[in-house]
Amino acid sequence: MADHGVTVQRFFVADSANDALEAAQRLKAKEIVLKAQILAGGRGKGIFNSGLKGGVHLTKDPKTVEQLAKQMIGYNLSTKQTPKDGVTVKKVMVAEALDISRETYFAILMDRACNGPVMVGSPQGGVDIEEVAVTSPELIFKEEIDIFEGIKDHQALQMAKNLGFQGPLQQQAADQIKKLYNLFLKIDATQVEVNPFGETPEGQVVCFDAKINFDDNAEFRQKEIFAMDDKSENEPIENEAAKYDLKYIGLDGNIACFVNGAGLAMATCDIISLNGGKPANFLDLGGGVKEAQVYQAFKLLTADPKVEAILVNIFGGIVNCAIIANGITKACQELELKVPLVVRLEGTNVHEAQRILSESGLPITSVNDLEDAAKKAVASVAKK
Repeated sequence: MADHGVTVQRFFVADSANDALEAAQRLKAKEIVLKAQILAGGRGKGIFNSGLKGGVHLTKDPKTVEQLAKQMIGYNLSTKQTPKDGVTVKKVMVAEALDISRETYFAILMDRACNGPVMVGSPQGGVDIEEVAVTSPELIFKEEIDIFEGIKDHQALQMAKNLGFQGPLQQQAADQIKKLYNLFLKIDATQVEVNPFGETPEGQVVCFDAKINFDDNAEFRQKEIFAMDDKSENEPIENEAAKYDLKYIGLDGNIACFVNGAGLAMATCDIISLNGGKPANFLDLGGGVKEAQVYQAFKLLTADPKVEAILVNIFGGIVNCAIIANGITKACQELELKVPLVVRLEGTNVHEAQRILSESGLPITSVNDLEDAAKKAVASVAKK
């Protein structure tokens, strides 16, 4: 953000208590804030398995920073957004603490309904914006941005007014809003959320905390950003799936879902639940599918001890169903599949795919209807 002219606190990132101490001393700040770095919210109210309470601490003593870092780095921090056992903290942020005289909320995000970016702001910041939307909807302001023309001066200034900035701070906030939009475009973000977007007693507009989401499709031109992706917090199976361009999200059930497309994945999980079953995962095969991916997908699914049945639900638009069918039969034969398999294929080359499955001689339940497929998958688990 600083590289794009956005005003943020001075900070360093440290991966040891000694580095945290050195960073605190280099800052030469009146007060220092120490933040545990994990990919989850609610850090301030989190608890470490070292006994330390809170993932965010303020202090004026650099030596205290060192002592706090010793209780953070290498220990698990549990928050409302982490798994039950928490996430291991490997780095901490050591930053200059600034007084905040007023907090607001500001975000830019892609909105499908508007076919482009939208600014969202509220003079009530520093809190959960969803709560503000429920309790005080009149304090939420939205402004569409023309993706071709970009943000206009009067739009940025109006949003600054809506956020309650006054006097010279109004223009300063508008300038920051325009710089945030330029950042949003240049890094191929789908969301830039600043909360709080605040002002200091000294009359400075600062982005105190931010969350940025990036468009995965832009990885080819944002290599530097994506190289910073810390996959150590992911489940090992998610990282393994990513090697083969598969998207995997583990769930708590026992029926594995193997689909193409996020929407179809969610629909498949829902219909399993509606028929009394519980999905074990969300595995998205994506578009340009090869037999090898299908094989690796089955390898991942069968490695999960929770999986008692597999439901394949593929809609072949750009996906050739015959490729899927060949991949399925190969996987079943080589992996010696031991759980019930229900397959529903529809779309491109589906008749050839059905022929491949029926002539394979394998115990595959092939169906044409998604609801029927879900019922059969749930029933196959219930029989055990």
